[in-house]
Amino acid sequence: MSYSLEGRLLEVCECKVLCPCWIGEDPDNGTCRSTVAYHYDKGAVDDVDVSGLTIALACFIPGNVLQGNWRVIIFVDERASDAQFEALASVYRGERGGPLADFAKLFGDIVAIERAAIDFDVREGKGTLKVGNTTYAELEPYLGPTGEPTKLVESIFSTIPGSPAFVGKASTFRMQDQKLGIDLDLSGHNAIQGYFTFQA
Repeated sequence: MSYSLEGRLLEVCECKVLCPCWIGEDPDNGTCRSTVAYHYDKGAVDDVDVSGLTIALACFIPGNVLQGNWRVIIFVDERASDAQFEALASVYRGERGGPLADFAKLFGDIVAIERAAIDFDVREGKGTLKVGNTTYAELEPYLGPTGEPTKLVESIFSTIPGSPAFVGKASTFRMQDQKLGIDLDLSGHNAIQGYFTFQA
């Protein structure tokens, strides 16, 4: 076993609701600036326990999401030990195979991998994400007639392959990162949440 990871995902971007990338269309503005955060409720990379930690990515996507060439910064939870940091970094560099290696194939340039204080508090599709001084988002899901979150399944693109995604909206999305040339302060844009189980 290379890794076994279970937890919750949050993705927020500058596209309107619903993000067209998930169905393979071009982003609303031609390019997309986004954050993706994976919180590991339970997980291990080889024999390194990473339970309770969070990884967040700041992304600049230059066109259609499936064409790759993303520029990304990977933020590793500042609470991670050196062993945990390197284990998670290796997963997101695509070195461990599995679904996250497929995801990493979209990265054209990993600009940096660095530590950050990450506050991930998302439950039942509602909550907040804070990544150092670069990113802050508040969000909530859309609900169907039964009160259950609206789900997206069988989409051509997914940051949580094999799992349904809950469609939501970010009432606040601020992201500022000089390394990627990103400076956003938006309200009412796309948010996606979900649960995942990744194994390789």
